[in-house]
Amino acid sequence: MVVYFLLMLLLLGVVVLITIALILLMGLRSHNRRVARKIWRRLQSPPQSTKFHPAMVAGLPMPVQRYFLHAIAPGTPIATSVDLKMQGRFRFSLTHPWISMQAKELLSRRGFIWQATIGRGLSQFQGADYYYERRGRMQFALGGLLPIVDVQTADTARSAIGRLAVELMWLPTALLPQQGVEWRAIDDNFLEAQLTIDDEPVKLTFQIDAEGRLLAGSGLRWGDQTSDRHWDYLPMGGYCSAECTFAGVTIPTQVSVGWHFGTEQFFEFFQATIDQADFFTAKRLHELPVMPVS
Repeated sequence: MVVYFLLMLLLLGVVVLITIALILLMGLRSHNRRVARKIWRRLQSPPQSTKFHPAMVAGLPMPVQRYFLHAIAPGTPIATSVDLKMQGRFRFSLTHPWISMQAKELLSRRGFIWQATIGRGLSQFQGADYYYERRGRMQFALGGLLPIVDVQTADTARSAIGRLAVELMWLPTALLPQQGVEWRAIDDNFLEAQLTIDDEPVKLTFQIDAEGRLLAGSGLRWGDQTSDRHWDYLPMGGYCSAECTFAGVTIPTQVSVGWHFGTEQFFEFFQATIDQADFFTAKRLHELPVMPVS
């Protein structure tokens, strides 16, 4: 009888501990959701009152003009952020299989937040990757509840700046010379842009076709995708195989991205299709994402 009582007491203790753990994990998830929503709200902003005019790029080299005139229709408000919806697949290394991905992203010159659901079934994990106010963080949880990744260091912040810079191909209005970006034409099809993000100098290289359509984009990004896992500036970029126009802005809608871009070590880890791009208007400022974030 005593043994039975002790076993029941032990079982009750285990149940209590599991309940407490679940409550703590749910509290953490709720906190992370609030943080994500706060960052999303602060990054989104309405377009400027200024509208795009070809005169804004008239002083640039002709290939650069060709890119902007293809990407932004005359009379389009100068967007300062974009809300992207995407789907695709992701992999962790060459030896790992591709897994499905669905995500939303808020992208602006000041930062980004990418909220994703990756994988299916019991192996599905949810979370966010963001850069905001000089901080870069990656948080993901199995089933949206059990934390498996939570990284926030100086290295992740610097790496996130590189990601932000390359992804500005989805917000071409942020690359106009009026935004402090310096452009030059390497030749008729390769362009180079220099900009600064939170005191970090960035150089982007774009490849365009005869119509100005973006074929590829790349830049140096701080990362540890090296043979001995040390951090260094590595070429990262992607190929653009389709495009679409949203509210006067034409952006790539099918991309394949990887580390060591342009080298024999190219490791493609991300493929995505942009299903929707919303360049914010003032009346939509308070529409917030509903995707759960761990």
